[in-house]
Amino acid sequence: KSTLTDSLVCRAGIIANAKAGEARYTDSRQDEQERGITIKSTGVSLFYEVDEAIPGHESKQFLINLIDSPGHVDFSSEVTAALRVTDGALVVVDCVEGVCVQTETVLRQALGERIKPVLMINKVDRVILELQQDMEEAYQSFARTIESANAIISTYRDELLGDVQVYPQKGTVAFGSGLHGWGFTLNKFAGMYASKFGVEKSKLMERLWGDNYFDAESKKWVKSPVSASGKVLQRGFCQFIMDPIYKLFQGIMNGEKAKYEKMLVALKINLSSEEKEETGKNLLKIVMKKFLPAADALLEMIILHLPSPAVAQRYRVENLYEGPQDDECAMSIRNCDPNGALMMYVSKMVPTSDKGRFYAFGRVFGGTIRTGQKVRIMGPNYIPGKKDDLYIKAIQRTVLMMGRYVEPIEDVPVGNTVGLVGVDQYLVKSGTITTSEVAHNIRVMKFSVSPVVRVAVEPKNPADLPKLVEGLKRLSKSDPCVQCYIEESGEHIVAGAGELHLEICLKDLQEEYMSGAELKTSDPVVSFRETVAAESEITCLSKSPNKHNRLFCKAEPLEEGLSEDIENGKCTSKDDPKNRARFLADTYNWDVTDAR
Repeated sequence: KSTLTDSLVCRAGIIANAKAGEARYTDSRQDEQERGITIKSTGVSLFYEVDEAIPGHESKQFLINLIDSPGHVDFSSEVTAALRVTDGALVVVDCVEGVCVQTETVLRQALGERIKPVLMINKVDRVILELQQDMEEAYQSFARTIESANAIISTYRDELLGDVQVYPQKGTVAFGSGLHGWGFTLNKFAGMYASKFGVEKSKLMERLWGDNYFDAESKKWVKSPVSASGKVLQRGFCQFIMDPIYKLFQGIMNGEKAKYEKMLVALKINLSSEEKEETGKNLLKIVMKKFLPAADALLEMIILHLPSPAVAQRYRVENLYEGPQDDECAMSIRNCDPNGALMMYVSKMVPTSDKGRFYAFGRVFGGTIRTGQKVRIMGPNYIPGKKDDLYIKAIQRTVLMMGRYVEPIEDVPVGNTVGLVGVDQYLVKSGTITTSEVAHNIRVMKFSVSPVVRVAVEPKNPADLPKLVEGLKRLSKSDPCVQCYIEESGEHIVAGAGELHLEICLKDLQEEYMSGAELKTSDPVVSFRETVAAESEITCLSKSPNKHNRLFCKAEPLEEGLSEDIENGKCTSKDDPKNRARFLADTYNWDVTDAR
């Protein structure tokens, strides 16, 4: 994902072409570069100008706020934080390994937030070079991957979002290789052949996927793999798309200069004299990047098939806003109105170069946020009309997130992601920022992992204890999923989603937030939970001390839906007892007196 982001960042002119694919621009931390994985999700705002106008859009200029998120299961809370502030998702699947558990988790999270997915089938170079599959096998493996992705999408479908399954012939699936920096959608090839043969592009696109075979003798598309004269035909996808790519790969990797130079002329690819000297994989990279630039394929897919904030916020407002759907805040979000009431959600904290201070990173869902503006900062426990968890402060600065850097900016209108300075003291991890006095909160994020692995930490030198306490405060800000608390025994506990997550958190705690003071940590422990699985067989009896009262009691498990309602906060111990009794009696047929 980071490698693909590179080609997009490169297309926006932020990094040099030669570096794209290896720089991993959005992996800005040192340990991300060393381990070769993404740990924190990183936002970049990219501005593009396309050469020819894209159908359905008048302007040729686009601003895309891109967030590169981690893939490792331990950091799935970072993905949730990124999904909340975006409207579309580019799901990257390895075509060799296919759809795995983690792909399913992120797709489920995305559809739960009503975010539209498009699919990128990555590492196609491995199919050709390592596995050496022929074209038909490659087609079958792509088709299987797309099918399993669509199976997941249809399982978690949302009526309001409509059918968001992905289809190559509609242009919502791209194929390519992030490392080599090339990629294509069927649209690209359909466009090339349409101008060459003078046929309609849209008709051709449907033919380039599925069981469609071109019979050269009768010059017709047929559904069966055998022609009228009994010749075996190649399917359209293999003949028109994979064939030129395979020939180019084989010509270059086998060093058949005459063969590939002839192809380069036909494809109008010009190489400089230095580039012509290259051989093997290096030459392959250069040629494929020029023939099918990944950035163009991804951009076209993002612009054509992912919704703009104006479209997306119409159907997302119900999921996002907790208050009534007709007050000024909901209207401001629904109409995506830059002059409406300011509504912004802060989804995570990003550490700044100044130790211990954070940018509050989030997205403006309504109105415009300005430097120096007085706003209401509402934490997740804020209740409208009360003063708890509410601060009224001015925003010191607004900045644009650019991966490793930030750009100061005067004001940011609705639909964009932004970093705020001077809000971190009033929010722990996330919250809502607004100018309206009647505003309710934007709904809290629901993480798909919970912090279950815990370690106890203590400083080696007892004098460093204040440092540790301060460090733990900062650590719990910096990560959406980590929990820091003090046990009854007085130990300081750090809980994370997994061992890798904990290891990274403890390293940050020691180096970043405690300026290198040494720590002693216990071994990681997983906390267990017990539950009632079936109704108890015997009734338990207890007598009071004066032997006059007998108490009988037995245990039974809760109904299926009720435990979920308690988790989602529909039924809590804080509710009014009468309302709660009513709810339990109506929904789960409890006896009203028991329910109190």
